[in-house]
Amino acid sequence: MKIRSFSDSIKKALAATVIVGTTLSFSSCDRIHEDLQPCPQGLRIRFIYDYNMEFANAFYSQVDCLTVLFYDEAGNYVTTQTNTNHSDLSDENWRMTVDLDPGQYTILAYGGMECPEASFSFVTPPETTSLRDIEVSLDPDKISTELHPLFYGRLDASVEENALEYKEVTVEMMKDTNNLRVLLQQVNGEPVDNADYDFRVIDNNTLFAWNNDILPVPTVNYLPWTRGNASPGELPDGSDASVAWAEISFSRLITASSPRLQITHIESGKKVVDIPLNNYLLLLKSQSFASMGNQEFLDRESRWNMIFFLGEGQYWISTMISIQDWNVRINNADL
Repeated sequence: MKIRSFSDSIKKALAATVIVGTTLSFSSCDRIHEDLQPCPQGLRIRFIYDYNMEFANAFYSQVDCLTVLFYDEAGNYVTTQTNTNHSDLSDENWRMTVDLDPGQYTILAYGGMECPEASFSFVTPPETTSLRDIEVSLDPDKISTELHPLFYGRLDASVEENALEYKEVTVEMMKDTNNLRVLLQQVNGEPVDNADYDFRVIDNNTLFAWNNDILPVPTVNYLPWTRGNASPGELPDGSDASVAWAEISFSRLITASSPRLQITHIESGKKVVDIPLNNYLLLLKSQSFASMGNQEFLDRESRWNMIFFLGEGQYWISTMISIQDWNVRINNADL
């Protein structure tokens, strides 16, 4: 009887281990054997929105629907991914997974356009348009409404050959819509009725290019989507003071444009307020952010509050304006 040596047994055991290991490896993903499942190839995308004055990620609490476009290196359309599932978008662990061939891609992400109440839409269907021809427009019927928030993000990303898993990337987004609340108050405490005034923001910012720049269009008048009266307290004689307020929603503010806020006394036709909006909003930038550029500040902030004090004859007292938590004194209102 032939007795096998101990070393022969070890060699055969090792050989079997190699075969099993190789089989397991090819069964998970393999690009050579067509009958085996291929490796994942594409992108696993995280979305964040921390381009705000809190510098905190608010994507999961503010973005309620998502449209993501993919274009190749030549700017040709590849595919679109959407998500309207609130459970996904509100989950900080959620990621969008998309299968893509090896190559260079440009990703355009839009939040708020896939929702039923969306205020913006593509001028031309993305699948029929090259990257640099993408345009997003505000629905004219929404100009006097509370605009549904619009978010934008762009990223260049690559998918490598023979990748063994999805590549992790992050798309950083910004907000392209604003809301302004305006209050009018008489310095002597006399009541002010919102119905006596016409409030509007005038700008030409309703059309976006593929890179989120504002394209030239005719000016539009954004009118209040809500308005009313409120009482800040009692006057010395015991009567209630009354202030008028209105809220106006509008598209992205850019420093290259010159939007104006106008408030007109309807009966007399007098403009009690007519100011360059950007100039005044930029006055509230804290010195803590002195190094922040003006455009960055206008983009990071999206909720604005302004208080105007009226004097005799319903004229705005031009020496003081209260913006959010800041009191700013102005020596010349004719800017």
